Amino acid sequence: MDAAMRADLASRGVSPECLETIELVRDVLTRVGDKWTVLVVGALSSGGPLRFTALHQQIPGISQRMLSQTLRSLTRDGLVTRTAHAEMPPRVEYALTPLGRSLGDAVAGVVSWVRKHQSQIIDNRGEFDRDEAARGGDAAADGPGRDLPGRRVR
Repeated sequence: MDAAMRADLASRGVSPECLETIELVRDVLTRVGDKWTVLVVGALSSGGPLRFTALHQQIPGISQRMLSQTLRSLTRDGLVTRTAHAEMPPRVEYALTPLGRSLGDAVAGVVSWVRKHQSQIIDNRGEFDRDEAARGGDAAADGPGRDLPGRRVR
């Protein structure tokens, strides 16, 4: 959160403790809402500790660099542990912490919700896209929160 936003919220009477909470919530949502985070947590939720290569193989499309960055961030947040074993060759394993497992439970809940409602979502997207095509427009050009005449808002 930048200084201007902090000042604006403070001028509205938001306490410093609330500002800190708002900032942390935004930061954590950015982390856990990231697609790679969700996929890494999902992969680590499915079993015990995994080595980097095994984890990389379970997540199609992720580069080694992105996996490394994601694991580092998750370790920093206390969601993942990194265990280096003193062996030859060196062996490093990653596992979810109890905090990470609780995030895994939340991710599983979201996946369950998507599975339950996926046909509705697909139908809604199709209807929206047909309406856009018929109108000859682009929803992104409408801007956020802008309702157009004749458009059904859900």
